[in-house]
This record gives sequence, C-alpha cells and structure tokens, in this order.
Amino acid sequence: AIHLHFGGTLCAVSGIGASAAQVVAQARALSKALNRPMTEDEINAAGYEGEKGYHGTPSGIDNTAATFGGVLRFQRRVAADGGAAAPVFVKKKLRQPIRIVYASTGITASTTAVVGDVRLKKEADPSWFDNLYTQYLDLVTRGEKALDDGDLVALGQCINENHTLCQKLTVSCPESDKLVEAARGAGAVGAKMSGTGRGGLMLALTPTEEIQDAVYEELKKLAPQVWK
Repeated sequence: AIHLHFGGTLCAVSGIGASAAQVVAQARALSKALNRPMTEDEINAAGYEGEKGYHGTPSGIDNTAATFGGVLRFQRRVAADGGAAAPVFVKKKLRQPIRIVYASTGITASTTAVVGDVRLKKEADPSWFDNLYTQYLDLVTRGEKALDDGDLVALGQCINENHTLCQKLTVSCPESDKLVEAARGAGAVGAKMSGTGRGGLMLALTPTEEIQDAVYEELKKLAPQVWK
C-alpha cells in the first residue's frame, strides 16, 4: 500500500495554485515510488488530470507553472474538432529580477463555481464577453512586450488595467479592491487580484526593495497573510 501525506503553508481554495502544486508533487512522488520514470511533460500531463478532479475544466496554466517553474507565457488551444489541443507555453527570460508582494483576503472561493458563473454571464450576453475578451488579448500583447523590454512601469500599468477588466468580469470583490488600492498607495506600480477571484489573493509589482518593503508593511495591516 502507498500512503500519501501532504503538508505546507499554501492556502487552499484561494487561487494560489495549491491544488496544482499538490497534484504535480503527487505525480513526482508516485513516479519515484513506483520506479516509473516520467518526463516533465508526462508529469505536467498527470498534473492536469489531477486538476480536472479539483476544477472540472482547468486552464492548465497552474499545473504547467508548478511543473516547470519560472515565468511562462501560456496559451490554451482548441483543436479542429472543437476539443482541446496541446497548449503552448514559453519560458520567459527576465532582464532583471521582478519583486512582488502577495496578500490574501482570507476569503476562499470555488474555482469551479466562479468559472461556471462567468460562463453563464457569457452565454447570457455574448457581446459583453467578446468586448472584454478583445481587451484582454490587447492587454496580454502589451504586457508581454513590457516584460520582454524590462519596462516595469508599463508592466505595472497593464497589471492595473487587468484588475479593472477583472472587476468588469465580476470576479473581483471589495476586499481584493481594498488591498489593491492600498498597495498602489504604498508605491506599487501595479496591483491586481490574482487567481480565482471573489476573494483569494492579490499581487503587487514593486520595482525596488524599498517599495517592496513599504507595500509589504502596508498590506500586513490589512491582510491575514502577506508574502514577498
């Protein structure tokens, strides 16, 4: 018999990727325990199957990040028959270290429930969703360019715009908005909700160690958990 025990400090059901970390770690552990060598792509594929058990129809980005690490550009694809095709992901090379601060609202939310609710809104008003989707595509292009150029001010602006789109998509919440505004007020060049939404986490982009420390201290006054 194989007995599995998982532990750690990641807050589950908050959008931090705890489920992906768990299933990827499980795939690696079983690979070793059963003496069945697996490639990183196979680990990632196993992690994606595990994510399905948690979230129904996950994007695949969390298990990919948990498997390969680093900063990734991830893109889902649809096959000609309408089914899922292998996603595209590219590991990005950063010109300089990027400092961030993460904070938790202390509120958990079901990814499956949130995604399902947004899907219903999309079906009820396709033009509303299509307009937001077009804005997202433009934002991703500009954000990736800013990342490649090492332009943290431009990247921060994209992060701020992304939070506004999340609000329009109805996946932010007052608690997240409060932390985002506090981070910006403390000097972050960009801040947004992260993960599932309607609770969960937010992140702030802090170009210098001094700004990172200032934002960290400000968020500690408001959030139950803060990391940098």
